[in-house]
Amino acid sequence: MRQMSGLLLLFFVLSAAAQDSMNAHYKIYDTRTKQIVTIDKIVADVAAADVLFFGEEHNDSAGHYLENKIFRALHGAYGNNLALSMEMFEADGQLGLNEYLAGKIDESRFSKDVRLWTNYKDYRPMIEYSKQNKIPVIAANPPRRYVTMVSRRGMISLDSLSHEAKKFLPKLPYDTLTGRYREKFFAIMKGSPGGENPRVYHSQSLWDAGMGNNIYKFLKKNKGKKIFHCVGGFHTEEKLGTAAQLLMRNKKLKILNIASFSDKSFSNPDWEKESYRGDYIIITNPDLKKTY
Repeated sequence: MRQMSGLLLLFFVLSAAAQDSMNAHYKIYDTRTKQIVTIDKIVADVAAADVLFFGEEHNDSAGHYLENKIFRALHGAYGNNLALSMEMFEADGQLGLNEYLAGKIDESRFSKDVRLWTNYKDYRPMIEYSKQNKIPVIAANPPRRYVTMVSRRGMISLDSLSHEAKKFLPKLPYDTLTGRYREKFFAIMKGSPGGENPRVYHSQSLWDAGMGNNIYKFLKKNKGKKIFHCVGGFHTEEKLGTAAQLLMRNKKLKILNIASFSDKSFSNPDWEKESYRGDYIIITNPDLKKTY
């Protein structure tokens, strides 16, 4: 018995040490109070919000660590009032996702039936936690095949889809968000193949409109729920993209956004320079190994 107690104590000590070591690899800044803050501050602020967007870099190991840690902290604070939403699942995979979360199919079947990202291992901890704690997960993205249709043949190609297919899309025609978001997109894409083709931007807009619409529909059916939405940073930076599409559907919603990214300025960040990105800026250590 004493040996078992000693092993358990060692396990908890090692776990705490691992967490403490990761704490040295990220910094969180609240752009409204202009202060370095902790995860607890973000969680407390969500009391007055409906949706918290976590804008990630898809291969940032510290970012994925923080997503999981914030998600668990939110669940600890808001319990059954929390739902997870993810860009990493497509809307037509919602049934398979629900069946896995409910324990109706095993993980092997789940991985075959749902189009998992190649770095699913980075998101698996949140899915497993959701399964264990019966937390609903929104497969937020529209099916990629329809996004590809738009990039190749334009928005009008979606009109030919069946009624069943259109259930996975926002109401057509969807808004393509002129202004700042469009300007940023074309600035980033300049010089890349097809970067000046409006169809490529319209396909990007379908992602945003689809995610915004799926979050909106969930909230409409589940009054009082809070949503933690994980998504690539560009989609919600400056509360544009997906965030703007959501607010178009319900202007009364209160949202908060996190912009998380690794940067060479990590040791001495210029917070004012980055503050335009969101309510919270998370800068992670660029020397950490990427997840892919």
